[in-house]
Parts: sequence; structure tokens; C-alpha cells
Amino acid sequence: MYHILPVSHKILIVFYCNRISEQPITDFCSVIKTNSQGPVEKQEHYFLLCDVLPEDRVLREHLQQKRLEEILEQQQRERDDDSFQRICMFCNDEFNGNRSSLLNHMAREHSFNVGLPDNIVYCVEFLDHLQSKLDNLQCLYCEKTFRDKTTLKDHMRKKQHRRINGNNSEYDCFYIINYLELGKTWEEVQSEDDREMEDEDDDWSDWQAHPVCAVCLFCEQQSESMEKIYTHMEETHGFDLHKLKTELNLRFYQQVKLVNYIRREIHQCRCYGCQEKFGSKPEVIRHVMEAGHVMQLPETSTWDQPQ
Repeated sequence: MYHILPVSHKILIVFYCNRISEQPITDFCSVIKTNSQGPVEKQEHYFLLCDVLPEDRVLREHLQQKRLEEILEQQQRERDDDSFQRICMFCNDEFNGNRSSLLNHMAREHSFNVGLPDNIVYCVEFLDHLQSKLDNLQCLYCEKTFRDKTTLKDHMRKKQHRRINGNNSEYDCFYIINYLELGKTWEEVQSEDDREMEDEDDDWSDWQAHPVCAVCLFCEQQSESMEKIYTHMEETHGFDLHKLKTELNLRFYQQVKLVNYIRREIHQCRCYGCQEKFGSKPEVIRHVMEAGHVMQLPETSTWDQPQ
């Protein structure tokens, strides 16, 4: 896998090589004896390093901070890089410029969402890894192998496996969240963030400090400002998310669910208001506008779902 042994790990190895040469290894490690009830010749001792040791904890925290700085620098280089060039994994469309154009396309057109572009690092290697799995006829979620591309495509569509498995640690190195806190998984970090968010008023101002490529729900309009997209959708399509948020008293994640629901329904050529099915996206957009269904939502239970 990529980036298995960063500089921080090498520094730890050198550090303990020097320390063990100065003091017994048992001063630093817990000792585990295996086969303790068996013959002496079959007993073995294993030495386990643990960050309970104060100097170990301090060193690891320092190295983790340095690693985070390196990752953030890499992330910024990828944000500013306009030389990106790649063909979509699911169709023949080619994308040039910023990586966000391809990632947003795959989410919008193929329902394959790996998260916000700014949350990903080593994006080219990430895409190479995903492409390699598809080339080997392997499902990106369950990793089952199929006999041909058609069978694989049908499987991923029917099983809703057009996504990656969050429990698969081989993807951890491609997400910024996994570099944030020492010894914590992305699930632990995210759950802490969720609890903090529940105690705070909704404030989206911090999004301005970390621009993302926001895409209109009804057309191809894109912007690095969420407010510009809100204004565009209200003025061009009559869709006012702020008004819905107030009227329905939507919490942050309910807003996310609602936006994802509308985007999915439109992608599937279905009116999110009346559920009528159409032959193409332009047809369903035209219907939504002409029928006045832009601000018409179904029962909350229809869209307020975990998926």
C-alpha cells in the first residue's frame, strides 16, 4: 500500500535503537510470555511498545504533528494543481484541470461519491488504486471478483456498491481525517465532531476558509462559494435551501440528506416532489420547473434516511 513507512516511523525506529542500547528493553516495553504452561524450550517472550511511556507519547505526538503538516502541504499542492488529466472510470469522459471536476462528475453522474475533493490527499494514487481494482474486475466495496465488466457493473449497481468500504483501512492514507489525531480512527474523530456540532448553532461561515467545488442541483453550474450556489439556485431555479431549512427546522445532517436525496432523484430522472419518472434529466428538470415542484418535498420520512 502507499506511504506505508513515512519518515516518522523511521525516526521512531532509530530513537528506540539508541535507547535500547542505553537501557534494558524491559524499561520500555511490556513483556508477554507465550505458551507459559508448556515446556520451557517452547516459551517465547514478546516485547510490546506502548505510548503509556511519557517520552514515547511526546515523541509520537510530535511526529504525528510533523506528518500532518506534510499531508496538509501535499493537500494544498493538489488543490492548486491545474495539470490534472484523467478519464472517468465509469465512462469515456476526459477531465482536465482540477481534480474536483472528475470527482464531482463521478458523484453526480455515476452516484460514486468518495467525499469532498478537499478531504482527499494523494488523489492520483487513490484513483490509480480504484482503477486497478476495476481493471481486475473487482467490486470496489465488497472486493468480490467477477467474470466480466458487465457482471461487475450490474453487481455494483444492484447491491449499491458504487462506493468504497469505510471499514477498509487500505483507503485510510487517502483521507485527511486519518492524519488529524494520534491513535484515533476516522470514526472516532467524526463522532466527536458530530457531538460538538449538536451543541453549536448552525454556522457555515467556516466553509469560506476551505473552498470546495459546489455544484448546482439542477444544472452544471459550479462555484467555489456555497453562497453563490445558493443564490444561483434561488434566482435561476427558484430553489431556496435557506427557506426550507427555516421552515422545516432542519439540522445540519438533515440538510445533507435532503440535498443528497434531491440529487439522487434527479440523477434517476424522477421528480423528487411527485415521484413521476421521465426519460432524461432535462425532461425531469423541465417538469420540476413547469409543475412548480421545485420547493415541493415529499414526507420527511421519504428523504430523511441514513443512505
